Amino acid sequence: MSRPSRPYRPRPPSAYSPSAAPSFVSHASRPSLSRSSYPSFLSLYETARVQLACAAQGLLDAFRWDIVVRLVASDAEIRANVSKSMLLNSISLASIYVFELLLFPLARDQRKWLHRNVGWAYQVLWLLPVVGVSLYLNSTFCTLIAKRTFVLQHGSRAAAAAAATYTGMLNALATSAYGAIMVVTSLVVSFALGYIPVLGPWLGFTFACWVDAYYCFDFVWIARGLSLSRRIRHLEERWAYYFAFGLPIAALCMWGGSLANAALFALLWPSFIIMAMHARPVPLDPFNPAWPRAHGEQEAEIRHPSPFVPIRLPIFAPVLWLNDGIARALSVGGGAGARHRRVSSDSAESVEEGAAVQMGMVGGAPVGSVRTRTRVGSGAYAPSRRKFD
Repeated sequence: MSRPSRPYRPRPPSAYSPSAAPSFVSHASRPSLSRSSYPSFLSLYETARVQLACAAQGLLDAFRWDIVVRLVASDAEIRANVSKSMLLNSISLASIYVFELLLFPLARDQRKWLHRNVGWAYQVLWLLPVVGVSLYLNSTFCTLIAKRTFVLQHGSRAAAAAAATYTGMLNALATSAYGAIMVVTSLVVSFALGYIPVLGPWLGFTFACWVDAYYCFDFVWIARGLSLSRRIRHLEERWAYYFAFGLPIAALCMWGGSLANAALFALLWPSFIIMAMHARPVPLDPFNPAWPRAHGEQEAEIRHPSPFVPIRLPIFAPVLWLNDGIARALSVGGGAGARHRRVSSDSAESVEEGAAVQMGMVGGAPVGSVRTRTRVGSGAYAPSRRKFD
């Protein structure tokens, strides 16, 4: 028995609509999806304007003497520590210039051994001890000034907690020792740059601007719990701002001898620490540095700087290379020590990339955040998670 045939029923028009052919639509939309995922860049002119604006902001923040005067006048603890620092460093400067302007010219052409060497005796028995003690005590005063300024600005609970465990104390001591070595190596690199023909003095001065800015902001970063690698990365990714911030103090501390420049820097240091505490380094995100077009308006599209302008300058690469060489020379131990140092280095790398530690809250606002960015470099463009400060 044959099955009856079904009557013909025309299909509705919706069956022939474009939505019924997903394969053609998906193929057609692939170029637009690829185009939207490709990173966009600022032009060279726009990037130069952004960096110049950052430098102008850094120079402005380095001349906020009204903040220094207001804070010193309003707080007794800061006023006392600033007064002690000024008194100590004034004695150091007076001792240095007494030797350079009075004793050294008088003893230059003397024939007697005692008269010829009175300058060396003055340096060894008075000048070097006074300057050394002044620099040590000045560091203590600056620490107290920075802590008090940070507490007045953000509250007592905002500062990073001190390490109370035995391992934390060892890490703090190791970091302090590494920081002391970094001071010496920074001076060595600065003097070495000065011996380069033609461009040496300018390179040494430029490097000194970044070094001075680093030590002005060092107390801010320590109070916010940043590790050494993250402090350096923070400066190197905002190189225009920090160069301009360190420009005034570096320019003031380059006209005398080495001891006179060090004493003058110590005299100005507390004031620049106070200004650094109230500064806002820019750009907030070096990988998307374009500022909002209006107040409160955010850029909807992430626009990287021009590939012709570096995002991060390896400013402290020679210093860190020297530091690592000194640390390896001073380390005692064989294969086990080397393996232990390798593990510590890998841990530091993960912390630097934001995989191990997240920054806390300071003054009610997050100090750092995690963003999804497009890695710009050789090879394919792939999204990556990086922490910026």
